[in-house]
Amino acid sequence: QVQLVESGGGLVQAGGSLRLSCAPSGSIFSINAMDWYRQAPGKQRELVAVSPSGGTTTYADSVKGRFTISRDNAENTLYLQMDSLKPEDTAVYYCHAILRPYSTSAWLTYWGQGTQVTVSS
Repeated sequence: QVQLVESGGGLVQAGGSLRLSCAPSGSIFSINAMDWYRQAPGKQRELVAVSPSGGTTTYADSVKGRFTISRDNAENTLYLQMDSLKPEDTAVYYCHAILRPYSTSAWLTYWGQGTQVTVSS
């Protein structure tokens, strides 16, 4: 059974930094895209940053220049470095991945459990 395990959320003052991590548990054959989403209270889930397999990373306009998405392919780990945080960045952050477990030939979509990021003013 594959799961995406996230860590790194917390409470930080405006202007501070946090680093989120996400890694799949279980046996993985291959990973395609890995992304970060977030959902603030009363709002829809939105895409924050994308790390495609072998492609160019992309960011939501609201986080460009402040957030950096990266992958450690050897460890199958996705990161989101968040700098210059603002109160409006407060949300539950979700890791998302399209990957192929060893147990199947299918590419499947997985979501992490979410990690809370709270930025105080």
